[in-house]
Amino acid sequence: MELYEIVNLYGRVLTRILAICRFFAIIAISAMVVCILIQVFCRYVLNNALPWPEEAARFFMLWMTGLVAPSAFRWGGFVSIDLIKDALGNFLGSVLNLLILILSLAILIVTLSFAIRHINSGWLFDSSSLRIPLSLIGLETIKLKLAWVYMSLPLGFLLMFFVGIELIIQQVHTLINPRVVYHDPEDKIESAAE
Repeated sequence: MELYEIVNLYGRVLTRILAICRFFAIIAISAMVVCILIQVFCRYVLNNALPWPEEAARFFMLWMTGLVAPSAFRWGGFVSIDLIKDALGNFLGSVLNLLILILSLAILIVTLSFAIRHINSGWLFDSSSLRIPLSLIGLETIKLKLAWVYMSLPLGFLLMFFVGIELIIQQVHTLINPRVVYHDPEDKIESAAE
């Protein structure tokens, strides 16, 4: 199996994982909007603000961000300045892009370690207003641990790390063999759906 085929297989698996993440991100942003609308209605129509919608909206926003950030990284959706890369030409611009990807991977490793430590501290603290209402079925109500909110951070960083590996391998391979062109695996999914 050639490197091109291995990277394409890796890309197809990653594409499926990121598609699932985007699906759950859509659910998270929808739930966030519902929470905000509930709070607006209760606060301004009923004149009685609820204690939980704001924290629930933040919970869903963090999860939406953690689930979508890897796809944005893969598609080049983050803010970038291409002026220097374009001025350097194809080869030097590709080398600069590779160095930036390697630096991004190093930063992701550091942030992943911080995010994991953040989760560990999250098990110590309960959410101030989010509860699982088990009292509805005769059990004791459980306060939601903040660690469940913080888990979106390492998940997003870990998936971005896997995306970064794919991008680095593709960049190195195209530097070695400029005739190799990697296509976005997402294109194949969209064309198959049509």
